[in-house]
Amino acid sequence: MKRHALIGAVLLALGASAGVQAKDDMDVTRLNNSLNQLVGDPTLGTYAQAEQALARDAIQRLAQASSRERPHALYIAERRVDQARAAAQLQDAQNKLSQLDREHAQLVLERAQIDADAARRELEFQRMQYQMAQEEAARLQQQGMEASQAAEQARAEADRARKLAEAQSRVAKAAKRQAELAAQAAKALRSQMQGGDAGK
Repeated sequence: MKRHALIGAVLLALGASAGVQAKDDMDVTRLNNSLNQLVGDPTLGTYAQAEQALARDAIQRLAQASSRERPHALYIAERRVDQARAAAQLQDAQNKLSQLDREHAQLVLERAQIDADAARRELEFQRMQYQMAQEEAARLQQQGMEASQAAEQARAEADRARKLAEAQSRVAKAAKRQAELAAQAAKALRSQMQGGDAGK
């Protein structure tokens, strides 16, 4: 009877030990799977390498821990795995933010370049407009000078024509006067001749 009781106690102890060992293996497997999932992530796996190494070391310590040390080792291993994932996510977010900052800076630079180019084009356009305005003003001024010269020439020609007309008028008057005097002289001569004939 005692022998059966002893065998039962031994089997019970072995079963309890096997149950604890199985639970230990399940925790180690769970944490290893979680860490391996992080490591295998194409994005997050490239970050937090130091935290991943600490998590891997904590899992190894858990696998080797005694039953007395196991609760604390399990807590540390779980926190290390969580910290590794959180650190990887943080670094990924920071990297994306830096990328956005670089893209924003590039966009700002491109916008500044576009604005500068637009300003240069506007300056060139205004310079062309100013040059065209100057050329047009010079053309109009030249036309004004030519018109003024033409008007002055017309006035001079009109004055010369007036003077010519006046001279022609004076010549005509002189010729008329001369003709009148000639007619008077001829008339006087005829009168004298007629008077002489009458005296004979």
